[in-house]
Amino acid sequence: MQIAIKEAHMAIRRNDGGPFGAVIVRKGKQVAKAHNEVIGSNDPTSHAEILAIRRASRKLRRFNLSDCEIYTTCEPCPMCLGAILWARIPRVYFGCRKEDTVRIGFDDKAFYDVMRDAIRGKYSKSSLKTIEIGRKQCLELFKIWAEKKDKILY
Repeated sequence: MQIAIKEAHMAIRRNDGGPFGAVIVRKGKQVAKAHNEVIGSNDPTSHAEILAIRRASRKLRRFNLSDCEIYTTCEPCPMCLGAILWARIPRVYFGCRKEDTVRIGFDDKAFYDVMRDAIRGKYSKSSLKTIEIGRKQCLELFKIWAEKKDKILY
């Protein structure tokens, strides 16, 4: 956790994107570390957890990080939580709670609310609008994928 905290301090000093740092560990050894770079990179997906996952995957040359753990200075937002799940990381150690982010001006609660509604298939009038279009053509893509003999599932 100390490495994640140092990364978060770096993000604060550089004004890269908030007090968030993360480190991925495998068998007790650091694989990758990162801090939020949303502001510095002008990329809203440049959260510490996402960047650490990208770096760990590149270093280990695989997308499955099921033998790794992640330490992060704050409970992961919905985007980061999704990435952690996709990376198959089984354990997350976090410092601050998602409620703590609201107190320092981040709108994580709104994202959690929208994601909760989206998962339930419900969208409120004030949240994300979704429109289904081109389903027939997109289902054809799914058919091609389902029939592909050499596909790699992830």
